[in-house]
This record gives sequence, structure tokens and C-alpha cells, in this order.
Amino acid sequence: MQSMTGFASLAGHSGGTDWVWEARSVNGRGLDIRLRLPEGGEALEPLIRAAIPKRLKRGNVSLSLKFSQAGGKARLRLNRENLAVVIAAAKEAMQLAEAEGLNTERLAVADIVASPVVWSGEDTFADWLPAARAQIAELVETLASAREAEGRAIVEILSAQTDQLATLAAQARASAEARNAAAGDLLRQKVKALLDITDLADEDRLAQELALLAVKADVTEELDRLDAHIAAARALLAGDGPVGRKLDFLMQEFNREANTLCSKSGSADLTAIGLDLKLVIDQMREQVQNLE
Repeated sequence: MQSMTGFASLAGHSGGTDWVWEARSVNGRGLDIRLRLPEGGEALEPLIRAAIPKRLKRGNVSLSLKFSQAGGKARLRLNRENLAVVIAAAKEAMQLAEAEGLNTERLAVADIVASPVVWSGEDTFADWLPAARAQIAELVETLASAREAEGRAIVEILSAQTDQLATLAAQARASAEARNAAAGDLLRQKVKALLDITDLADEDRLAQELALLAVKADVTEELDRLDAHIAAARALLAGDGPVGRKLDFLMQEFNREANTLCSKSGSADLTAIGLDLKLVIDQMREQVQNLE
């Protein structure tokens, strides 16, 4: 089980060229991959996009490859073939512009040699590209390992919070039973007073009203569902693979039961327990948002 946040970095070297891979991952609804590759590295893109989904299922993943020359100095040589092509193209462009009556400025030698295409490094793509390509799987695995480490920590937190919910649910059940034991006489008195005011004080009607109020105040069903949700959360946390979406949905169900419990509580103690439930559920939802 993985978190959706993580970071991985991997360095490489070939001849006179050094590079650094960096991969970052944050929360996302699906799997979104964004790449920043240097010129000449386009051939790596399909390999990266194929490797990431094998280990990651959700998250916004940003991956970059940055180059530098070994020793901090660029060791370049003039590429005469490319230079000849650039000069010929510049001459042709000027001739066409002049033929159209456009004002042109003479191209300086400095402008030509400023073009990166007229220079060649000591290393070629054949040198660094295979070495960088060979690191893709390791980089993705390192990122996945970082996410797994954080995922384990989140699962421990969620497991402890689920135990808190189980304790609070048991307290709510005990509080509801105590409330029911003390509420019968009070409800009878209130309904009797109401029926006396309306001159409809008969025992059958009183029994019906008491039964109706008892049904409205009963929280047994909500507590049973809470217990079922707690069991489901424990099962998900004990399993493998992406469960973030399932747990997120389960948090909504937890919150629904806690809200209903508070609205039907009828006692300060039960309301306080319901509010504690909502607090723990909110804390769990924040953690769940990070899970894949």
C-alpha cells in the first residue's frame, strides 16, 4: 500500500557528462505523468510512460532529467558539417529576403557560432542515452519504495484511528442504552402533558406516541453500521494494493452515521461521543487523501 507523495533522485555519468534524474509525486485523482527531458532525450519518454504505471496507480508524477558537464566545464568542438549547413541556410535566407525587398542585416559570425547545433560535445547520444535509459526502472522503483515507506506510516496511523472509532462506538452504544433506560418515564410525562393540552389523553394514543418517539430516537441501526464500517476499514488496511478511493468513500459513510447519531442523540453524553467520532473521522479523511 503506497502513499501518493514521494521523492526519488538518481545520478548518472558517462564520459564527460553528468546527469541527475529527479522524480516527485503528489496527490491526484488518477495517474498524471509530466516529463521535463533535455534535447535529445525524447526517445526516453515512451519508456518512462510505460514504466511508471507498472508501479504507481495514482498521483501526479513529475520527472526531470538535468545534464551538466563533468568538472563544470563544457568540452566542445566545432562541428564543421553543421556549421556549413547553417552558413548555407543563412545565405539562402538573406537572398530570399532581399528578393522580397525586405531590409536585412548582415549576420555576424558571433551569431552563427552562438547556435548550439554547430558544436558537438565529446560525448554523443550513443554514450549517455543507453546509460540514462538503463536507470529508468531503478528511478521508478526508488520512487515507489519512498511511497511505500510513507504508506506504511499512514496505515499505522489509520489503524490506530480505527481503534479509536471502535472504542467510541462501544461508548456510544453504552451511552444509548443508559439513555433509553432513563428516557422512558420522561417521554411518557412529556407526551402525557402534550395530550392533556389537546384533550386527547387516551392510553392507546399515548402508547403510539411513545413508540414513535422511541423509534425516532433509536440509534441501534447507526451503531450497527458504524461497527460494520470499522470492520471494513480494518480489512482494507490489512490488504494490499490501492485502497485510497475505497477508504475515502468509507469516510463519507462514517461521517454520515456520526451526523445521524448526533442528531438523534437526545443526551449530552451521546452528543459528545458523536462529536468525538466526527473529529477522528475528519483526521482519518486527511490521511486517506494521501493513500494511493
